[in-house]
Amino acid sequence: MDIRLERRTDYKEVEFLVRESFWNVYRPGCYEHLIIHNLRHDPSFIPQLDYIIEEDNKIIAQIAYSTNDICVDGEKTEKVVTLGPVCVHPDYQGKGYGTEIIEFTLKKAKQMNIPYVFTVGDENYYKRFGFVEASKYGIQFNDITEQTPFFMIKVLDEEKIEKFNATYLDNECFKVDKKELESFDNKFPPKKKEKREGHLDF
Repeated sequence: MDIRLERRTDYKEVEFLVRESFWNVYRPGCYEHLIIHNLRHDPSFIPQLDYIIEEDNKIIAQIAYSTNDICVDGEKTEKVVTLGPVCVHPDYQGKGYGTEIIEFTLKKAKQMNIPYVFTVGDENYYKRFGFVEASKYGIQFNDITEQTPFFMIKVLDEEKIEKFNATYLDNECFKVDKKELESFDNKFPPKKKEKREGHLDF
């Protein structure tokens, strides 16, 4: 197993990996492969935390980080760091690769003096890495007022975290245009979209 920074020559293979990993998991089809494609060309992208895992001479896991704004007391005040997308190829899931790449990059983030990291995902999965619901620190997800257990924060430096009255603003790269997605998807082999129990409704 080799954990290393992603290279430009990896881009297409990583996009295929992301599509395979997310297809029909959270919604019919997926759009995470388009997100990672667009994110790499956005100023919010953090290339120093853009890692992949190679195994059996192929890329089987990836992780990306980017910056977002949070509004405190109604004013845009600071940039924060967000983890994701992150994925492991379906054939290699359940073997510890996801844990390996997340823990590895969180250590790198701490070395970069990043005080805390946000993510959006399965709270039962991310709590093993020390993520807690961001509302614990007074931070809500976009304009959603109800509980958002899927929106979490991992504190890397306890001395630099405080209680906020804040709103996390989703990165524009994570807002997918349906026509752009359809056009991008045409560059990949066709796959059947399926509606499954437990799919997200946001």
